[in-house]
Amino acid sequence: MASRRAETAPLPRYRLFRGHGLSLRVRLTIAATVVAALGLSLAAVLLVISQRASLIHSLDDNARQRALIIAAALDKGRAIQPLPASGAGDDAAQVIDSRGRVIAASANVAGEPALFRVSAAAPGSEPSVHTVRGIPLGGQGTYRVAAVSAGPAHAPKTVYVGLATAPVDHNVGRLTVKLAFGLPALTALLAAAGWHITGRALGPVERLRGQAAEITATDLHRRLDLPPRTDEIQRLGATLNDLLARLDEATTRQRQFVADAAHELRSPVAAVRAEIETATRHPSADFSARLPELLEETVRLGRLVDDLVRLARLDATAGVPRETEIDLDDLVRTEVRRLHSRPGVAVACARVRPARVRGDPDALSRAIRNLLDNAVRHAHHHVEVSLDATENEAVLCVRDDGVGIPPADRDRVFERFTRLDDARSRDAGGSGLGLAIVRDVTTHHGGRVAVEGDGPGARLVLCLPLAM
Repeated sequence: MASRRAETAPLPRYRLFRGHGLSLRVRLTIAATVVAALGLSLAAVLLVISQRASLIHSLDDNARQRALIIAAALDKGRAIQPLPASGAGDDAAQVIDSRGRVIAASANVAGEPALFRVSAAAPGSEPSVHTVRGIPLGGQGTYRVAAVSAGPAHAPKTVYVGLATAPVDHNVGRLTVKLAFGLPALTALLAAAGWHITGRALGPVERLRGQAAEITATDLHRRLDLPPRTDEIQRLGATLNDLLARLDEATTRQRQFVADAAHELRSPVAAVRAEIETATRHPSADFSARLPELLEETVRLGRLVDDLVRLARLDATAGVPRETEIDLDDLVRTEVRRLHSRPGVAVACARVRPARVRGDPDALSRAIRNLLDNAVRHAHHHVEVSLDATENEAVLCVRDDGVGIPPADRDRVFERFTRLDDARSRDAGGSGLGLAIVRDVTTHHGGRVAVEGDGPGARLVLCLPLAM
């Protein structure tokens, strides 16, 4: 196993090395140039092959036509001597009898023995064409030979017409030389065009990068200048601007959260410090009567720290609760039994129907506890709890008979460190984080929480999707 790891280890380093030190513009230009060069080379090869095939086809048609003309004359009993030539000194035509003797030939091969020994087509059919090499005639060794049988059956003859392939090779060679010089020049031109085009295409990206590099944590309010055209680069810039807006909002909220937390912690810490300093300056005095007040401040301080830790954990989880199926009705009953109600305030479960949801049981228990604590804190005489299950979601309703929440403040009560009036003040025991925790937990579980109804009192409704 160790040897296999050692063998595969250099591969990532090789891949990283291939693009090391080269800008995106250079890599795009190289890639485009290589693709263009391969495409042009393939096109050039196909052009040469096609051109040669076309010239050979034309050569074959010419040889067949001349062979048919000679065969037609022989069939009519006319003697042709010498055989007609094309005018090119390397073309040759011969008529061979059944004994292999040359009975007619073109002027340039007069007196020569039979030059071509290939199978001939039957009389009246299309001449067959073959490639014959090694013919000692005029320095040309390769011919396209058309052969066809002719003459009467008692004295059959074979007509051969050979056309040299040298002109074809010469024309194909000239085309190859032109392509060999033209393709590099065209490839260089395409490379220059690719360099220019990629430079213009990546210019807006570089400007966006430069502007983004200038933005620091202290000026997240700045935005990137978007290109005028609606394209991928503009959408990239718009996405980066949206990202900056979210970062700006998150940073602002974080700073506000830290400032509010410091403000909230300052009061209990100052109270505890004052009591301790007083006790230090008067060691002989009896401060036992002040201990309950000091204990209340420390309890309040601990509750505030717990709430801050809970909010920090909710922010860190990024809205991904644990995927555990939970009986929400069991959590509701447990939190109602655990609740420490104020004297004179009765908590009643009107109806609690079975409902299963997915999520973090600790976080959901904390959200239900905060809803109940908030209702008991502001109720006059009673709190009513109900849990229903619709087709797709569980609906938890907590109603109190307190002063209620004005419609204008029903969204604001779920913000952090929010208190509405004297009834919902720090002295009443609230830190302004309980309902904010409820909202964050509910949102992270794909649900929603809101203040509904027109009173009397406050009616808070928490909805969570049912487990499928």
